[in-house]
Amino acid sequence: MNHRRTLLKAASAALLAAAAGVRAHGDAEHAQHAQHAPAPKEQHDWGVAGDAQAVARTIEVRMGDDMRFTPARIDLRLGETVRFVAVNDGRLMHEFVIGTRRSNEAHAAMMLKAPGMEHDEPYMAHVPPGRRGEIVWRFNRAGQFEFACLIAGHYQAGMVGAIHVRA
Repeated sequence: MNHRRTLLKAASAALLAAAAGVRAHGDAEHAQHAQHAPAPKEQHDWGVAGDAQAVARTIEVRMGDDMRFTPARIDLRLGETVRFVAVNDGRLMHEFVIGTRRSNEAHAAMMLKAPGMEHDEPYMAHVPPGRRGEIVWRFNRAGQFEFACLIAGHYQAGMVGAIHVRA
């Protein structure tokens, strides 16, 4: 019995030591790679995070407590990289989130269930009252997309705008 316990303790200690060594190696090596390699940009149905140096134009979008965006429709060209400046003119927190109707509806439903959920993606800006947020986005797919405020209840109140990307 003592032999079995000793063997079990030795095996456990060996596994812990090996795991610590792998973790230490991984952290240093991955940190070094992270300093030199840009993070890959994730392709979405509505495009990809843009490069600030490639911005073709800047579009200011104003958000208010009337649950509306101004402008409510934006027309773009396929391949265009845009800097969106989302300005919150209201007293409530608002968001500017780019997506498809389906993705925004799903996200809005999730926010109703978990209104305090924190999240951050390159296609969204959380904008406190009286502040502004920016998104740089490249529209590399043609189609009909949306920008919306997905704060619980805002999307359902009509806080959504249209993006039309033509080929």
